Amino acid sequence: MITFCKYHGAGNDFILIDNREKVFTPTPEKIKFLCHRRFGIGADGLMLLEEDKNSNFYMHFYNSDGYEGPMCGNGGRCIVAFAHKLGIVRDIAMFNSSDGIHHAAVKGSGVTLTVNLKLKDVKDVNIGSGYYFLNTGSPHYVQFVENLETFDVVSEGRRIRHSKLFAPHGTNVNFAEIRGDEILIGTFERGVEDETLACGTGATATAIAASIHTNSNKTAYKIRAKGGNLKVNFEKMGVGKYRNIWLEGPATLVFEGKIE
Repeated sequence: MITFCKYHGAGNDFILIDNREKVFTPTPEKIKFLCHRRFGIGADGLMLLEEDKNSNFYMHFYNSDGYEGPMCGNGGRCIVAFAHKLGIVRDIAMFNSSDGIHHAAVKGSGVTLTVNLKLKDVKDVNIGSGYYFLNTGSPHYVQFVENLETFDVVSEGRRIRHSKLFAPHGTNVNFAEIRGDEILIGTFERGVEDETLACGTGATATAIAASIHTNSNKTAYKIRAKGGNLKVNFEKMGVGKYRNIWLEGPATLVFEGKIE
């Protein structure tokens, strides 16, 4: 019997397990079952919170396909909220992950907290024909479109995700529309193999791409995903180079439970 918590960050949902006592041994079959929306709990991914000698905890992130993935922005924010619930952190957190140490800040109380997460520096942005490609902890393709509401994010996202251009591992795919002071976004996530209601590293990649696309000195962006709103802030250091990148948004406890 495994005890878990279900969280979501702007609709991007995750199963969280306190694994400091090694109560859960992950396998692709177990993770796919737990993340299945008919036969399991249902989630875009699963995370294990484990001990780490250099920080408050270690974050192991698995996509719903059962395999360990790179950094997940909304997942990182949700596991900080989970650590806050467990009493491991209070208003400031530092945790380790597959791409190194991350810092975070927590505000609020109750089932929904505001979590601000610092992501790794971006050292290069590849500008292609009608798209931008960069790594914000995970690889992201960003394309700006008109009328995002009628755009086929799933079909086009799947085609680009499996494009030979990004072989063999593929990429996450973001379609965005700049509307006033907001950016609307739809993301097809690698590992989920479908559109998700939000993507933290995708929102971050899209904000950086927007600054290049509009030739703007703007460094703070509001991102409107289908599942909620996020904010991205950064410092531009030169061509394709960004640091002090922060992703802010809600992290909500949905429910707690036990499952065989």
